[in-house]
Amino acid sequence: MIDYIKGTIEEIGSGSFVVETGGIGYLIETSAHAAGRLKLHEAAKVYTHLNVREDEMRLFGFLTRDEVTVFRMLIAVSGIGPKGALAIMSELTVDELRMAVLADDHKAIARANGIGPKTAQRAIIELRDKFKLEDALGGFDPDTESAAVNVQSDVISETAMALTSLGYSNVEALRAIKKVKDPEGKSVEELLKLALKNV
Repeated sequence: MIDYIKGTIEEIGSGSFVVETGGIGYLIETSAHAAGRLKLHEAAKVYTHLNVREDEMRLFGFLTRDEVTVFRMLIAVSGIGPKGALAIMSELTVDELRMAVLADDHKAIARANGIGPKTAQRAIIELRDKFKLEDALGGFDPDTESAAVNVQSDVISETAMALTSLGYSNVEALRAIKKVKDPEGKSVEELLKLALKNV
């Protein structure tokens, strides 16, 4: 119903914010990761999901279309409602969640507040076919796929495998790699050395 809202961020709370547009302030619930990227009194485009129940209407919002898509996938999982989806997306970024699902890392998902091991395992089972490794590693655009992009994805993938063989979880490995500045053009060895500094 409401695809996105463009306006000014007027308030930022823990797990919610207010965006004003056309003289109306919309209270929007969000994840900790999304809230942390908002800046007070600055313009923003917020992709939204309207959750309607018999007794209430709640608006959820994120800064990318990818985030709202993953939010919708999570609330479609049996046993995960909007509160649980926000808890997972506050614990893990979208890319970290993809990596956790693809690596069958239910412990990473179960760290989210209110999400138990059984619910985490159910999320993995239901989401596994919907996520791709290339999306989790980043830097992949199907419209601009090229040999250079494929090589970069291979380097990131091999670096992630090297980190997991050293005992780090898939999510920790992905976080460390994502923190490396300018990873393009680096070899596996170079990227691994830089990523280890971020663990």
